[in-house]
Amino acid sequence: MAQPASREPDAYRRAGRPRSEQADRAIIEAALELFAESGAEGLCIEQVAARAGVGKATIYRRWPGKEDLLLDALAALQVPLPKPRGESVRDDLTALLDAMRLESADPRRVRQIALLLGEGTRYPRLLERYVDTVVEPRRDVVRAVLRRGVATGELRDSTNIEAAVDLLTGAMLARSRLRRDRPERAYARRVVDELLTGMAPR
Repeated sequence: MAQPASREPDAYRRAGRPRSEQADRAIIEAALELFAESGAEGLCIEQVAARAGVGKATIYRRWPGKEDLLLDALAALQVPLPKPRGESVRDDLTALLDAMRLESADPRRVRQIALLLGEGTRYPRLLERYVDTVVEPRRDVVRAVLRRGVATGELRDSTNIEAAVDLLTGAMLARSRLRRDRPERAYARRVVDELLTGMAPR
């Protein structure tokens, strides 16, 4: 008797309901809202589930715990940085910092800064993963522009790239932390101009 033809493994559909993008968005938004209200300490899966209108099991099928959920939520909060055009280091840095400036009015973003500046000490694993997966890729974009500036002669050969990244991004973080209003549009240009004055070839 002929044996039935074998089927490739991917021919079978996984058991269970398909993952709902709508539920994903609701969970992420609920997590961000609760994070903005009470920080990582006050975030719990039960509250996220209630606010998102889903069961706890729905969340746990997607994320093993609240740190994993919060990490994905914070990553979703990031506005993509503009792609550097490569024509002017000054213009590219200004565009990058201006994109960071636009994020500062979001209260969830303010809480995110607090995570970096203090709250993260209670969640070292979360902070480490957040820095690795969210913060460093954005800093890498700034690093690449600065390195290009050194290569093209727009910046001094002795430019300390890491210090420059800290000064640029730190200026936006500090302004957002210390003022309730969003930094004005000209602020990013002023920060870049002041920094490049010190890094320009002599």
